Amino acid sequence: MYIGEASKLTGLSIKAIRLYEEKGLIRVPARSGRYRIYSKADIEILKLIAESKRLGVTLASLKEVIVYTDHGVDWQRIKHFLLEVKAKLHAERASLDERLRLVNLCISEI
Repeated sequence: MYIGEASKLTGLSIKAIRLYEEKGLIRVPARSGRYRIYSKADIEILKLIAESKRLGVTLASLKEVIVYTDHGVDWQRIKHFLLEVKAKLHAERASLDERLRLVNLCISEI
C-alpha cells in the first residue's frame, strides 16, 4: 500500500512516517517507481510506534527495541520492552496514588 493509506491505517502523518523511516525505526519500504510500498509488517511497526508514543515512549528508546532480523521484527524483544513500560506505568500510578493520599490528608486537616 502507498504512504497515504499507511497514514490512514496508523493515524500517523505522512511526514511522521517518513521521519521514522529516516531514523531507521522502520525498514526502507520497497518502491514502485517513485512510490513507497508499505507491507503489513511495516503497518504493524508503525502502529506500535504510534501507540508507544501515546504511552510516552521516546523514539530513541524505540530505536533500540525495534530490531530487524532475517525473519522480520524481533517481537519477543518488543514484548519484553512493553512489559518494562507496563511496570514503569504501574510504579507511576502507585506514586500518584500516594501523592493523592497525602493531598487528601492535608485537605482533611484544614
